[in-house]
Amino acid sequence: MATMQVEVVSPERMLFSGEATQVITRTLGGGEIAFLPGHAPFLGALVENHTRITLADGAVLDLAVHGGFVQVSGTTVSILSDQAELAEQIDRQRAMAARDRAEEILRREHDAEASAALARAHARLNATGGLGTAAGAH
Repeated sequence: MATMQVEVVSPERMLFSGEATQVITRTLGGGEIAFLPGHAPFLGALVENHTRITLADGAVLDLAVHGGFVQVSGTTVSILSDQAELAEQIDRQRAMAARDRAEEILRREHDAEASAALARAHARLNATGGLGTAAGAH
């Protein structure tokens, strides 16, 4: 099976570097996009999202990506994120509390910071198994 090199980098560190068969992420104004080996060159801005990387062994690596860019060049997909988190490192209870706080603020008024916080919370919760109140199975 064909693979491609995938790198996920944030200003703090390299979160992932390895072989994968697919990357699914979400771009600004374009919705979800999937990259497979041999994809045409591509550059896009990322929004808050749950990114999924299917590894060469079939396992799926879940990440919360908070903005940045995705670039496809040759056999490499690079995600250069303002901030990204591996699902296993996300505190789900904290993300649910942040979601609840943001929703409460947004019920009373439009607030750009609360909207951004809600988007981050949704990305984190989706990466850890969904938006429900119970943790998803992995």
